[in-house]
Amino acid sequence: MAIATINPATGETLKTFEPIADEVIEAKLELAQQAFKKYRQLPFEQRALWMQKAADILERDREIYAEMMTLEMGKTLKSAIGEVEKCALVCRYYAKNAAQFMADVPATTDASSSFVRYQPLGPILAVMPWNFPFWQVFRFAAPALMAGNVGLLKHASNVPQCALKIEEIFTLAGFPEGVFQTLLVGADKVADIVADDRIKAATLTGSEPAGESLAANAGKNLKKVVLELGGSDPFIVMSSADVAAALSTAVTSRMLNNGQSCIAAKRFILAEEIADEFITGFVEKLEQLKVGDPMLPETDIGPLATPAILKDLDNQVQTCIQSGAKLLTGGRPLSENAGNFYLPTILADIPPNASARQEEFFGPVALVFRVADMDEAIALANSTSFGLGASAWTTVNSESDRFISELEAGAVFINGLVKSDPRLPFGGIKRSGYGRELSIQGMHEFVNIKTVWVK
Repeated sequence: MAIATINPATGETLKTFEPIADEVIEAKLELAQQAFKKYRQLPFEQRALWMQKAADILERDREIYAEMMTLEMGKTLKSAIGEVEKCALVCRYYAKNAAQFMADVPATTDASSSFVRYQPLGPILAVMPWNFPFWQVFRFAAPALMAGNVGLLKHASNVPQCALKIEEIFTLAGFPEGVFQTLLVGADKVADIVADDRIKAATLTGSEPAGESLAANAGKNLKKVVLELGGSDPFIVMSSADVAAALSTAVTSRMLNNGQSCIAAKRFILAEEIADEFITGFVEKLEQLKVGDPMLPETDIGPLATPAILKDLDNQVQTCIQSGAKLLTGGRPLSENAGNFYLPTILADIPPNASARQEEFFGPVALVFRVADMDEAIALANSTSFGLGASAWTTVNSESDRFISELEAGAVFINGLVKSDPRLPFGGIKRSGYGRELSIQGMHEFVNIKTVWVK
């Protein structure tokens, strides 16, 4: 993929970039290594001042950064503004809590003194996706930099200006040169960068193939890696649920970010008693959504990020229909528009052997299922290779307890929207990846957990 800004609402190429040369990569790796030697020695108070300044810059220029996101990947401007504000929130969270998270933890042993000390590893490579081009970088960078590591960002090739803006934010905030750098390179350079001795660990948010590739390269070089990959999150509604609240949240969860979110609800598993009511309301609400120019405040759903994503999504939908599924609404691109727009879509009566049951639909497409009881709901929810998030709706405590215990996911939300929060660890199991971001667990992913014993 060319490194370029291509407006997904119009197809217009706005700006292109040449990948940096090998000698520039080498210079940036060396700069990161030298920066780490000094940066790791700085007190938390100094790092926190810079991180708070980064939050100030994000909030001050939120509209500028939001517009860049919308131009490059098509999310609605109002959601992009919210994303920038969330980035400021995570910066402030780690500025406030990093010293506590990294403090020595005493242990009682046969030594005069024994404790656990957390120390930074060094330069960390972050391979990041386009769908949340600011948030997914900052949720890595804030804890990593506050821990004393330095960061190198290989961003998705369709959001290069976002990548450069993020580096600029850390520079303007006062972080020393080399503490956070953007590498405008293609995916073909990642393996060599991971293999470089100066890179101590890596993190990736993206597709399963990308995760497999990075994990293989990291494993070959004995490097720590955190992976946040795809998802096919279940959204379970039991007969006792507040159906109106579940419906409202279902629309938000499935259509968030134009449907391009790993933790979006994708499979709606409905108790037979409320299925008709829910499906009728779901169709009505989706058909009321406005698809169009993501810069306009009245727009609910903007374009998909690239023509290839649009084509792949439509192929999935048509294959599902051909397998015997029933189309309830949507099911096609918005033909009167030149951009990568797809109508909000609902598919039902999906056959047991349909490939759609095991796939992730990365766009505004919802799959609905009916179940007879809780056992069937849990079995269906766990029947995919993914395990990122799950949302379950019920007012019965015993049902809540079973969902919490039995759903195979990195996060279970009862009567609420699955979302990332700096105060809670975020990540998945099975083929949704491993490791955690955010909270204290996310900070500790990229540190040396050192045992100290003194007598």
